[in-house]
Amino acid sequence: MASNPTTNKVSNGETETTTAAKPFSFSRLFSRNGHDKNVPPPPPVKGPPKTVWREYFESAVVTVVMALFGMTFIVQAVKVPTGSMQNTIEIGDHLLVNKFIFAPGKSLPFLPQREIKRGDIIVFKYPGNKYEPDRDQRPDNTPILTNYVKRVIGLPGDRIRIEDKDVIVNNEIVPEHQITVEEVGEKAPLRILGTPTERRPDQKYDVYHRQFFDSDGRERNAFEGKNELTVPADSYFVMGDNRDNSEDSRYWGFVPRDLVIGRAMFVYWSYDESADSSGGIWTIADFFKNTRWSRTGTLVK
Repeated sequence: MASNPTTNKVSNGETETTTAAKPFSFSRLFSRNGHDKNVPPPPPVKGPPKTVWREYFESAVVTVVMALFGMTFIVQAVKVPTGSMQNTIEIGDHLLVNKFIFAPGKSLPFLPQREIKRGDIIVFKYPGNKYEPDRDQRPDNTPILTNYVKRVIGLPGDRIRIEDKDVIVNNEIVPEHQITVEEVGEKAPLRILGTPTERRPDQKYDVYHRQFFDSDGRERNAFEGKNELTVPADSYFVMGDNRDNSEDSRYWGFVPRDLVIGRAMFVYWSYDESADSSGGIWTIADFFKNTRWSRTGTLVK
C-alpha cells in the first residue's frame, strides 16, 4: 500500500498541510543544504566528429614535433666516417650524442648537467684549419658543417706540450694506456701487436700508436715555433685516440665552447665498411652480414 507523502490536519477551522519525512539517505546527508544534488548534463560536442585520417595526422604531427624537440635539445645521431678514434670508436659506428649534459650556460644542480672534463669524448663542429686552409676545401671537411669526434685533453687555462708519445698537461704526464698497433686495411680496426701492458687504475682510456710511423713531413702546425700551448678561455684541446692518424688540436688549434654539440654516449648501430659489398639485390643481405651486432649498445668511454 503506497504511503501518502502529505497529511491534512484541521485546527480551529483551518486546514494545515504537512509533509512526511523522507527516508534516510547518505547522499542527502552530504549534499548541500540537504537537497538532492542535480548534476547538469554534459554540454553537447561541437563540430564534426574526427575522422580516422585526422587522428592519424594529428598523431603524426605530435610525433614529429617531439622528435624535433629531442634532436634539438636532448640527443643527436651521428655517424663516424674516419678512423681518428680507432679502436675506441670504429669507422661505420653510428652514435647517439647527449646534447643536454653540456647545455650552454651555468649547470643547474637538479639537472643531469655538468662541465666538460678531461677524458670526455665530445662531438663538435669542426672549427677549421687556420694554418692550412687549403685542407678545408674537401667536401667532407667543411668547417662548422662537419662534425668531429675527439677526446678532451686540455681544459681552459691548461698548459700543454707533447714529448714523443707522452702528452704533458701542467707539467704532468697524462696517464694514458698506450697500445702498439698496425693498420690492416683502410677502414678496418687496428691490429694490436704483442700483449699490451695491464691498464693501471689511473689510466682511464686506451690510445694507439704505430710501432713505426712516418708523419709524411707534416709539422704540428699549432705547435709550430712553440714548445708549449696554453688553452684559451672557453676552449678545449682535443686529440684522437688513434694518435698517428688524427688531425686534431695539434694541427688546427682549439675547439671553442660554443661549437661543442655534446658527449658521445653509445653505439646504436655499427656497419663494417671494410667488408666486401655484394651490391644489387643482395644489399639487404649485406646489411645483416656486415652489421657489427656485438657493438650495438656499446658505451663510448
